[in-house]
Amino acid sequence: MAGKSIIVMGVSACGKSTVGQLLANRIGAKFIDGDDLHPKANILKMSRGEPLDDKDREPWLERIRDAAFSLESKNETGVLVCSALKKSYRDQIREGNSNVTFLFLDGDFELILERMRSRTGHFMKENMVRSQFDVLERPTNEHQVITVDINNSMDGVLNNAISALEALDISRKAIFDHSKEALV
Repeated sequence: MAGKSIIVMGVSACGKSTVGQLLANRIGAKFIDGDDLHPKANILKMSRGEPLDDKDREPWLERIRDAAFSLESKNETGVLVCSALKKSYRDQIREGNSNVTFLFLDGDFELILERMRSRTGHFMKENMVRSQFDVLERPTNEHQVITVDINNSMDGVLNNAISALEALDISRKAIFDHSKEALV
């Protein structure tokens, strides 16, 4: 098994889905939005403005972990979007997977709140931004984690993410082959 998963993580409204989709397109990888893997009960709970707890997240993280395992076992590269706010969540995703890298989209509370207010059509509510930051355990000294500052243009964030992935030697050939074509 030689597949790879890049998990784009961070609090809600940091740009995970947008960056994840653009990154997947750029490197020729599958894209999986973790929001689509939430059980119905989680979506309904968040729609009511109620934050999820660890028990709610358990089946969702299991689905994320299984998607990463599927990619790895089929020798595919995929970009998955998942908040992965706590180290224990990231560890659960890593369990049984040998080639997972986390791309942490990092921004401060005010920037995230501003972005949240400009969003439409998403089940996450503005009042839940604080709960996301309260739960967040910034990944420090964790293996295979890249932090990218989101206080930049989308192109800037994407290019910084690709440069960091290349430096980490994640699927170096696939990233170089696809990103050189897009950057030329």
